[in-house]
Amino acid sequence: MTVRVPTSEIEREVDTRLKKMGRTARMKGFRPGKVPIKVVRQRYGGQIRQEVLSDVIRTSFSRAVSQEQLNPAGGPAIEPLSGLDEEHFSYRATFEIYPEIELKGVAGLAIEAPVVEIESSDVDAMIEKLREQRAEWQEVERAASQGDRVSVDFVGKVNKEVFEGGEGQGVKIVLGAGQVLEDFEKALKGAAAGDHKTAKVKFPKAYPVAHLAGKKAIFEITVHSVEEQVLPELDEEFFAAFDIQEGGLQALKAEVQSNMRRELDERLRAEKRASALDAFLKANSVSVPKALVEQEASSLQAEAMQRMGVKDRAEAPPLENFQALATQRVTLGLLVQELVRQQDIKLDPVRVDARVAELAAPYEKPEEAAQLYRSSRELMAQVESAVLEEQVVDYLLEHGKVTLKSHGFAEFMGT
Repeated sequence: MTVRVPTSEIEREVDTRLKKMGRTARMKGFRPGKVPIKVVRQRYGGQIRQEVLSDVIRTSFSRAVSQEQLNPAGGPAIEPLSGLDEEHFSYRATFEIYPEIELKGVAGLAIEAPVVEIESSDVDAMIEKLREQRAEWQEVERAASQGDRVSVDFVGKVNKEVFEGGEGQGVKIVLGAGQVLEDFEKALKGAAAGDHKTAKVKFPKAYPVAHLAGKKAIFEITVHSVEEQVLPELDEEFFAAFDIQEGGLQALKAEVQSNMRRELDERLRAEKRASALDAFLKANSVSVPKALVEQEASSLQAEAMQRMGVKDRAEAPPLENFQALATQRVTLGLLVQELVRQQDIKLDPVRVDARVAELAAPYEKPEEAAQLYRSSRELMAQVESAVLEEQVVDYLLEHGKVTLKSHGFAEFMGT
């Protein structure tokens, strides 16, 4: 877009600012406020002109995009133009605009929604996991089998050379827990204290340690002890560890099932959200502005740096690693905004209050935590955005073609 501003307006503003500066400028050889305008112009004219041009570009660009009913996505690149018209200051502004989105109907969206029930066997299995978490290990004089813990020393060599990380002493390995590569674990099954074993191990091609990926190694292993797991009894002491003072096993089951239901509901909500939004995204193609994608990619990179504890951007993961996810997020954001506009979906304050209460519940003083959320505009903006997205997901589920798919609890939760 080319914008023209009368030169006379610019000169008038420059003169006004120079005169104002002359009334306050302090220069050697002149009394305050008595500096001749010619001297002020010589000293500050260039600086003032640049400030005026910067302000003129900002205000004229804003007027121009409003006049042309354009919606910029990011700031413009400004290129001053010379020699076109002496009576006007002209510049070219290059910028991206938000796309015009034509949403396809949501009635045909194919959305898969999981259905999961918690069976009594699931609760029993969870209680067994709780017992395993508090289990003790007891040394036994027999060969090791699945579930046993074996204490070993080992030395691993590749091409007859010990490699970095290939030695260990007193390492405890639970058979069947996936702590070591399968070939290594096979050598330990059936081993007893005092045995010496040799394991021929082939590292997978996708092994995370690059210099070992795809390589063959030989491990010399010395077994020191074999231990079996001893689970705690389901008694008063065990129940007390979970703050169950009355009701015994049935009370524990009720508490465990309540926790399982809360985690399941959260997972179901996340899966339904992902399924609905993925279907919505696939049904609508949008050409997204690069400026928005770059901004989102930078945000994702910053989040990754924070998780990794990296402060130097030179050590951050490459920005291109985040481009695909950034494009998806920006596209989905634009689609959600358009659906909200077209269907006039209003933020539900009741759901906002419920979400704040849910977020505050785990704290020692939920009411104070809830007040902290409500007093922070930034936190409330995040809550409101999440709730509005939930309302969009509800709309998609209500109007889309939803197929229910049953799952077992353990399979669905990955337990």
